[in-house]
Amino acid sequence: MASKLYVGGLPYSVTEGSLRELFSAHGTVESANVISDKFTGQSRGFGFVEMSSNSEAQSAIQTLNGTQFEGRSLTVNEAKPMAKRDNFGGGGGRGGDRDGGRNRY
Repeated sequence: MASKLYVGGLPYSVTEGSLRELFSAHGTVESANVISDKFTGQSRGFGFVEMSSNSEAQSAIQTLNGTQFEGRSLTVNEAKPMAKRDNFGGGGGRGGDRDGGRNRY
């Protein structure tokens, strides 16, 4: 059973290939994803790695958590399930008060 890991503190220059290489020393890497900003495409400094077994994932956590990688301190732990989001659309607003709050009658 595969185990998904959260990896924080990644250098902004990291690629999915270098992330996969870093974790492959601890077992079979099923996938490696670096999360990037949807507008700029630049890394956001974190990602996810899926290891093929729980024992390999635990080995990676114990070995890599708190270590330095290209000048940054890594945070490695088990990924938590993504929180459910409500899709209510846009933000703020004033609930239909289109004229800026002034009474124009």
